Amino acid sequence: MTGAALHLPFRPPFTTAPMLGALAAHAVDGLERHDRDTGTHTRVVPAPHGPSVVSVRFDGADHVTASIRTSHPDDVAHVEAVVRRWLDLDADTETVDAALSRHTLLAPHVAARPGLRILGSVDGFETAVLTVLGQQVSLSAARTFGSRFVTAFGTPTEFEGFVSFPEPEKLAALDPPVIQKAVGLTGARARTVRALAEAAADGLHLGPDADPVEFRARLLDLPGIGPWTADYLAVRVLGDRDAYPSGDLVLRRALGVKTAREAAAASEPWRPWRAYALFHLWASQAFL
Repeated sequence: MTGAALHLPFRPPFTTAPMLGALAAHAVDGLERHDRDTGTHTRVVPAPHGPSVVSVRFDGADHVTASIRTSHPDDVAHVEAVVRRWLDLDADTETVDAALSRHTLLAPHVAARPGLRILGSVDGFETAVLTVLGQQVSLSAARTFGSRFVTAFGTPTEFEGFVSFPEPEKLAALDPPVIQKAVGLTGARARTVRALAEAAADGLHLGPDADPVEFRARLLDLPGIGPWTADYLAVRVLGDRDAYPSGDLVLRRALGVKTAREAAAASEPWRPWRAYALFHLWASQAFL
């Protein structure tokens, strides 16, 4: 086991409260631990030589402190790059904030949360499955489903108390009723999880370098995955900063509109930074 303590620089400002809120809201027992008192978040990160564990603490004006434990020293650089994408540390927030501040609706949100970042993903397949588990339920229920899922199907790591997320091939081999019973899902949701696993095992690429058109098309071909899920995963997995799930209920409430069409129309002037606008509006509703 290898350890490294790093300062991961970013360009200020960075209003960290929404990011910490998002990390806490999505934390899945077994994969992650969140310490609200110290503002430290610890989680499993996949790496070439096996699972790693990283703890991040937002304790600097221009950096995040990361403690990385890996199975092999060559994995440290890989994990560092994953963490930078996950926490959006390379964002050009000066450009984003300037663009969004020109719009009357968004200007107060940008002023309140300068340098807002977008929560990304350390593993696209994990994020996709957990998103499916959380469809049409509260964040609390989604965390419960996620914890049951990794307890039932995850693999213990060499890091005490942490398990790695199951591989697509393992899940693809399961019958949906097995998933349904272990997690407490509906039958339809369990079938979606299995279909997603089968697609990933068959070559569906769920990484930040995936082709956006193919990514969206193949996801929408799966039973139980609609535009909201595809757009949300484009934000978090692909890092598409113009992706925008216009059908989102919290987003529509923040905008004061009733339909996805109205939400989409409202967002047109915010291109190409609609994902940041989305996170500002979610933060305004205490959703992150």
